[in-house]
Amino acid sequence: MIEKPQYLPERLGLLSAAAADPFLTENLLRGVKGHEGIELAKFVESLPQDDARWAVEPLRDLVDDAMYQFKDNRTDADGWLAPRLHATLRLTRREAADTRIWNHLALAVAPDYVAWRHPPVQGGKPPRINPARFKGTPDRQCFSRLWWAAEMFRNGEDYAPVVTACGNQDLIHNALRMELVDHRPTAQALVRVLERGIASTGRDINGLMSAINTAGATLVYDALAPDELRDPEPLRQWIAEAESAPPVPRHDLPTGPDEAPVPEESVAKLTDYFAELFETAPVRGRTPQT
Repeated sequence: MIEKPQYLPERLGLLSAAAADPFLTENLLRGVKGHEGIELAKFVESLPQDDARWAVEPLRDLVDDAMYQFKDNRTDADGWLAPRLHATLRLTRREAADTRIWNHLALAVAPDYVAWRHPPVQGGKPPRINPARFKGTPDRQCFSRLWWAAEMFRNGEDYAPVVTACGNQDLIHNALRMELVDHRPTAQALVRVLERGIASTGRDINGLMSAINTAGATLVYDALAPDELRDPEPLRQWIAEAESAPPVPRHDLPTGPDEAPVPEESVAKLTDYFAELFETAPVRGRTPQT
């Protein structure tokens, strides 16, 4: 497996998809050898120098710790890294929507982590890493998917639901492609469904998500399970505190923005509704009930 670049930047930057392409070499995608990083740095657009959020060292420490701690089960690294990445890289949603920052993190800072977490798979000869893990959509890109999973599934300042959500890869993949999960009670109800064992396997989740998406075409979830109006000030304050924030804890979960949690009544109501939907959801391999 490839090693981390010999040259690591001190700060995150912006790397366009076009600039990233030449560095997605066959050797990198085969997991044989990465780049040294010096040439790539010439194509990076700088972020504001006075913003402490762009420091690379805390992010690099996180991925090193994840690779060490989860060397025997790489998939479990998602639930550990997602909340800590989110709490370390304190972004607005607009900033997180800029794919250039994720391109830079994946290719300049931690290409070895990408190759470790998403190793070459047999889809051709020889096996290759999916390029979308380095630069791709939010449900595929190695780091973007984790940050957005934490953003969508945290319950105010509480990251515990994120850990549960990341325990099911199909949930994360489907949820990040559905606008409905931007509705906080929906996200928390999906976590509750997992916790209660109503739907647990990948097939279960795929069937349930299909049913939820279909029902959502005729049912407005925010009318059935309203959320509180979100106050933007706690997020602004949390981002402003990034410069003085200590490193995120390794054994306990970090704390997110001090936002109001999702109304419990709405979560409970949607959880019951999703449980009913699941009874008739198109789950592959399940014998229809008569």
